[in-house]
Amino acid sequence: MAMEGYRGFLGLLVSALLVGFLSVIFTLIWALHYREGLGWDGTGLEFNWHPVLLVTGFVFIQGIAIIVYRLPWTWKCSKLLMKSIHAGLNSVAAILAIIAMVAVFDYHNAGNIPNMYSLHSWIGLIAVILYFLQLLLGFLVFLLPYAPLSLRAVLMPIHVYSGLLIFGTVIATALMGLTEKLFFVLKNPSYSSFPPEGIFTNTLGLLILLFGALIFWIVTRPQWKRPKEPNPDFLHPNGGTTEGVDGSMAINSGNNTDKSDLELNNEVAARKRNFTLDDAGQRSTM
Repeated sequence: MAMEGYRGFLGLLVSALLVGFLSVIFTLIWALHYREGLGWDGTGLEFNWHPVLLVTGFVFIQGIAIIVYRLPWTWKCSKLLMKSIHAGLNSVAAILAIIAMVAVFDYHNAGNIPNMYSLHSWIGLIAVILYFLQLLLGFLVFLLPYAPLSLRAVLMPIHVYSGLLIFGTVIATALMGLTEKLFFVLKNPSYSSFPPEGIFTNTLGLLILLFGALIFWIVTRPQWKRPKEPNPDFLHPNGGTTEGVDGSMAINSGNNTDKSDLELNNEVAARKRNFTLDDAGQRSTM
């Protein structure tokens, strides 16, 4: 199926993947070269897992999960398969986020550093909690075939909005965390003297910001949304979709879904009435 503005989409997609991959590479270089490496011993080496895993999972993988429905090469795949891929990517990001949280708390506890005192930690924890609630809601309502269509239609705009809100919050939290860490570690030379590590990490922050901007642009273009499938969920609960929304951008199709159900119910009722009348007519002539 042809996509409107395919070349523009392809260019932005390649750019997003490149910038996201560079963000992960820059984070690894920062940890391995400037912050002395990775470890799991309660020292700063263990803390270094925190930015590496969060940028890899919470930023890069979550961003890919958001736009996976937009890939035109997957439009021939069943919606169930795409939902599973979307949920799988988000689950990987969630697991990496858990390990990253354990690393930072373990580091703080080992060094007798207070936990949860900065705005970065407050917003970060809120983002993690909301992310897990979002993942649980998506699994129960949209992946499993038991939720009624009316509930899906009501929750889908909320699910989409909250997903984008969480992703934007993660981007902001990552930028706050990078700056906070630089203020702590760059003493001689100071952060304000433009040391190489400060410039390198600031560049990493710009890459993360640019990646988020590209993901938001891709996901908010209505001409790049996944087309609706012909088979509705009430006929094929595990296939097709009448949600009228892909996993990353909602459109106002709840009314269309309700209308389709109403028309179908009216048609079925009319057929039953006609059958009853015909049957009665045949009996009266016997």
